Amino acid sequence: MLELGQTDAQTQDQLILDVGEASFMVEVIEASNSIPVIVDFWAPWCGPCKTLGPQLEAAVTGLKGAVKMAKVNIDENQGLAGQMRIQSIPSVYAFWKGQPIDAFQGAVPASEVAEFVQRVVKASGGEVDGGVEDAVAAAEEFLADGAADDAAQTFAAILEENPDHANAYSGLVRSHIALEDLEQAEAVLNGAPAAIAQTPELESAYAQLQLAKQAEDAGPLEDLRRKLDASPDDYQTRLDFAQALYGNGNAQEAVDELLEIFRRDKEWNDGAAKAQLFTIFEALKPNDPVVLNGRRRLSSLIFA
Repeated sequence: MLELGQTDAQTQDQLILDVGEASFMVEVIEASNSIPVIVDFWAPWCGPCKTLGPQLEAAVTGLKGAVKMAKVNIDENQGLAGQMRIQSIPSVYAFWKGQPIDAFQGAVPASEVAEFVQRVVKASGGEVDGGVEDAVAAAEEFLADGAADDAAQTFAAILEENPDHANAYSGLVRSHIALEDLEQAEAVLNGAPAAIAQTPELESAYAQLQLAKQAEDAGPLEDLRRKLDASPDDYQTRLDFAQALYGNGNAQEAVDELLEIFRRDKEWNDGAAKAQLFTIFEALKPNDPVVLNGRRRLSSLIFA
């Protein structure tokens, strides 16, 4: 049995499983003797399933082992879907002690998804200990794992219930940036409530959006590299190169190039290199080694 409070990636893999006809008896029926199991019947072509699935996963993960989730692709398990009399999807069933105890069909608001999962846990005698912060953490895991679409849907679901949640708003912006939908990212950022518009989370999201736009306009990385090799004193090319490096995930190299501009000419283009460094520092986490090392090196150059 899973222990409550576990949150590492291995535990999440145990809590959310892909289940088929061969494993349904063990992973759902037998497993439900010790922990309630929510079964999500879905298909790749089902639009509402793509919204509901991440909401269920976030709610289940947020309860830290009080419930588990099984995902059944009905296209690959038509016999099982027939046995369960699944006539439309998404269809969600909850099992406890080998028997279905609750169910619903179709996409529902995020609040109802959370209420359903909590109701299942309570029906099994468990305690509901999760909250919005656990859902945010689950969405951040989606984003870190490259599942930006799932992350965006989960952050959006959180914001339906908590429209002033700065971390969720920032996460939604960052998800759209990861999806390379900068227009939508900007629209989300511009729509942020005034109460959270100046928070560090939104400021960081804004910096990330600016960097993504710059990288988009900077030009091909290798072309810039060759141009810079031919003209090392061309500071504009070096700045463009730094922007392209950051856009390609090379934050440390981007900082190195900007520090080189600053070392050579602190006042070039009204201090453009320093301003760009601060934008990168704001976009990254304050304790990121790139930020800590970059700030130290910048200070050394300022007071040299």
